[in-house]
Amino acid sequence: MIFVMSYLLICNSLLFVLMYVDKQKAVKRQWRIPEKTLLLLGLIGGGFGGLISMKAFRHKTMKRSFKAVYTLGVAFAVFLLVYVNR
Repeated sequence: MIFVMSYLLICNSLLFVLMYVDKQKAVKRQWRIPEKTLLLLGLIGGGFGGLISMKAFRHKTMKRSFKAVYTLGVAFAVFLLVYVNR
């Protein structure tokens, strides 16, 4: 259980930070973090951090794919927590 919680904490924290960095780079018109990276990290468990960062930084809010994938990531995280806790 502690491994899963640690894994999810790392995924969500990392995605939150990457979304912040990507937003700052977008404002400065600099090199950006690839969308595939952000989506993959959200899908493998960082969805909650992704959804929070979308609201907090007003970043990628118009992209339906990000909302959908991050929601799936949240569902995956809940599944992991329920499955491991059985």
